[in-house]
Amino acid sequence: MSGSYILWWCIVGLIAGVLASLVVGGIGYGILGDIVVGIVGAFIGGWLFSALGVSAGGGIAGTIIVAFIGAIVLIFIIRLIRGGTRRAP
Repeated sequence: MSGSYILWWCIVGLIAGVLASLVVGGIGYGILGDIVVGIVGAFIGGWLFSALGVSAGGGIAGTIIVAFIGAIVLIFIIRLIRGGTRRAP
């Protein structure tokens, strides 16, 4: 895997993670945390969209949409497990 692919994964993960944190409410998980939430969300979103037989379109916009939806699902799961919402220290 070349460095450019890793960079794109990080950019998509960051965008999806930050957007999901804003939509769900909360302060986010920091830059690295939002990247991880977005990347894991991309896998969850890809699985969900595939299982439902839905397509978000192609290209970077479709990838971000799938990752964003998956990141929202992941944040809800995290909050169910941890209980409550994440608050600023």
